[in-house]
Amino acid sequence: MSEDPEELAKSVSEVASRDGRRLAIVESLTGGLVCSDLAASPGSSEWFRGGVVAYDRTTKHGALGVPDGPVVSEPAVRTMAEKAAELLGADLTLAVSGAGGPEPQDDQPPGTVWFAVTDRGQTEAWMEQTDSGDPQDVLRHTRVRSLQALLNHLGA
Repeated sequence: MSEDPEELAKSVSEVASRDGRRLAIVESLTGGLVCSDLAASPGSSEWFRGGVVAYDRTTKHGALGVPDGPVVSEPAVRTMAEKAAELLGADLTLAVSGAGGPEPQDDQPPGTVWFAVTDRGQTEAWMEQTDSGDPQDVLRHTRVRSLQALLNHLGA
C-alpha cells in the first residue's frame, strides 16, 4: 500500500464516493493533517463530513466526553471516534491520539500512537509504536497509517 498521503487520500475519496460512505476524523497528535489530506482530495464534498481537532486534553474531556485519565489510551480514542461519528453523522470515523515526542506523555514513550475506527457503529482500537521519538517522524507515520486504516476499513 502506498505511503504517499496525497495518493492515499485520493484512493479514500474514490472508494468512499463509489460506496456512498460518510467519513469523519477526530485528531489530536496530527493536528488536522489527516482532515487536510481528505478535504483536498477530489470529490471530498460528497463524502467527507468533517473533522475535529482536539489537541488539548481539556477539549478531549469537555467537547468529546473522553473519560478522566490518560488521553493517549484506548478508552480515549474509542470515545473520540464514537462521539465524532455521532456529532458529524459519519458511518466511518477515525480517531488518533499519541505521544509525539520528544518527551513522554501520559507515561507513554514518544512515538506511541493510539488509533480507533468506528465503522457503522462498531469500534476497534489499536496501538502502534514508531521507531522514532522525533516529532516529525511520528507525525508522518501517523498521518500515513491513518489514511491506510481508512482504506482498509473501506475494503480497498
